[in-house]
Amino acid sequence: MKPLSTTAEKTTIVLFSGDYDKAMAAFIIANGAAAYEHEVTIFFTFWGLNALRKDEQVPVRKGFLEKMFAKMMPRGADRMGLSRMQFGGLGPKMIKHVMKKHNALTLPQLIELAREQNVKLVACTMTMDLLGLQQEELLDGIEYAGVAAYLGDAADGKVNLFI
Repeated sequence: MKPLSTTAEKTTIVLFSGDYDKAMAAFIIANGAAAYEHEVTIFFTFWGLNALRKDEQVPVRKGFLEKMFAKMMPRGADRMGLSRMQFGGLGPKMIKHVMKKHNALTLPQLIELAREQNVKLVACTMTMDLLGLQQEELLDGIEYAGVAAYLGDAADGKVNLFI
């Protein structure tokens, strides 16, 4: 018989993708793990940071390249595209319609549920610098760290995923 552990199981997820469906998968897994009392960390890097962007435009000073990145990247989780079946923007509308029909949680709702379950949401500061994203542009109450912080969490994790 396995002895009872005094520490929680740990799950870490790197969200690299900026696709709506892949971000949903990351949050479904994160919420499931949190429901099983795992300590969960999602580390957002590169295009995955779009899931943490605020829906509204935030007035911040940026250089030319940073402004271009900001214009090309979707603002907010609900504006992310699908990994497949984009169909000129019709694909995301179709999947959201099917989700509503089946009473499935949307990506913004899954993000809120994760926050309620104390899932640690960590934005990669190096990627933020590269893409010209500033803390004011991301959701309130998230953490900011570099890869070393993620590796520290992942080293203790039993489940480590890259999406």
